[in-house]
Amino acid sequence: MGFFTSSTQQIPFINNIPQHIAVIMDGNGRWARKRFLPRVAGHKRGVETVRDLVKKCAQLDVKFLTLFAFSSENWRRPDDEVSFLMSLFMDALKREVAKLNENNIRLILIGDRSKFGKELNEQIQSAEQLTANNTGLTLTIAANYGGRWDVLQAVNQMQLAFPEKTGQFLEEDLNKYLSMHYAPEPDLFIRTGGETRISNFLLWQLAYTELYFTDVLWPDFDDKALEQAILSYQQRERRFGRTSEQLTSS
Repeated sequence: MGFFTSSTQQIPFINNIPQHIAVIMDGNGRWARKRFLPRVAGHKRGVETVRDLVKKCAQLDVKFLTLFAFSSENWRRPDDEVSFLMSLFMDALKREVAKLNENNIRLILIGDRSKFGKELNEQIQSAEQLTANNTGLTLTIAANYGGRWDVLQAVNQMQLAFPEKTGQFLEEDLNKYLSMHYAPEPDLFIRTGGETRISNFLLWQLAYTELYFTDVLWPDFDDKALEQAILSYQQRERRFGRTSEQLTSS
């Protein structure tokens, strides 16, 4: 896996179709409540939306899709919901990994795996190994992930590796230890469900990402909703610190 340059250090290549899309999948519980269903029904339906989104992104030749499945703060939810989410995650891995592999999709999980049980960790490792050499879409699942955790673990790893450089580290030194060192920074961030915050997701990586918020609840986020998000992205002027005049002249 190669390392990508930070957008604060070098202007990245800009494509009409975002090469990396990051998504906070919000609104499963509210989707279920509107239908007088238990919250878990919304989570089940949300898995189907993930499947459809992965397929659509592969068709559009998006290179990286990163989904926020479970944050480090989601452990604060009721125990029965957390337990269901863990079992749903494991079932989805077992059911979908062969199909991902058949479609040349690489699967990577980022986050602190120490809270996961042995069986789930083995399932994650097996899925990553099976798809490791695939060259199509890279699907990253962020589970027990937090942006601050990511920066802290990167700093700790970097200092352990090069204690003699303490006080002299550069941004590119840290980039190599971040969870998503293998991917360019997201071009487009999408959050469904009507909330307009980042919620501790990819704090370092979203420095120059275009943000898109929609009221559509995650289970209803279909191909049309994705196309609207990409259309909004295409209408943005990505300056990376430059002026509009500089973009016009170049």
